[in-house]
Amino acid sequence: MTKKISLEYKIRQPKIPNSNPPLLILLHGYGSNEDDLFSFSTELPEEFLIISVRAPLTLGYDSYAWYTIHFDNTNGKFSDTDEAIDARDKIAVFIDEIIDAYQVNTKKIFLLGFSQGTILSYSIALNYPEKVQYVIALSGYINQDLLPENLVKNNYKNLDFFISHGSVDQVIPVAWAQNTPEFLNNLNIKNSYREYGVGHGVAPQNFYDFKKWIEERM
Repeated sequence: MTKKISLEYKIRQPKIPNSNPPLLILLHGYGSNEDDLFSFSTELPEEFLIISVRAPLTLGYDSYAWYTIHFDNTNGKFSDTDEAIDARDKIAVFIDEIIDAYQVNTKKIFLLGFSQGTILSYSIALNYPEKVQYVIALSGYINQDLLPENLVKNNYKNLDFFISHGSVDQVIPVAWAQNTPEFLNNLNIKNSYREYGVGHGVAPQNFYDFKKWIEERM
């Protein structure tokens, strides 16, 4: 009997048959859905099993979130930390469920997130570094509230990050992302940081750059 998988998702099977395929998991942003990043799948390496996950909180028709953002908070946007931690841990369980269901290559697991999905990708990699090796972090930042209390206790030697941000992002300030390389360098984590002249989105050159980065790690 097939075990139930805890989150809704879309799947692209490997176009090149493989009994032990590399895995790419896509985590969309606030207010979006699993179809958004899945549009990348037609252009990404054919060896991949690609899974695009739907966040668990419903905001409206075809609109979902990983955790609540209180836009009317008096101090600006306020993220619900408890919900974010819950979402982080749900994704960690989901990764294990997908590994079990599809027999993927556990040495080639990639996370690709956008915005809220990136914030959670960082937190998953830094809390559960044994679950993933590669993270493509688009238009997000590291939320310190979602990290383990003692980072230096974890073994991060297998982690590798591609980080990108729009230089005129009006949703998440580029300065928040600019802090990331130093933070990761202090943990001796491999990373590549790039900026593009766009707002809160993915420029075509950004896509080609992270696609090349992925291909080099296949």
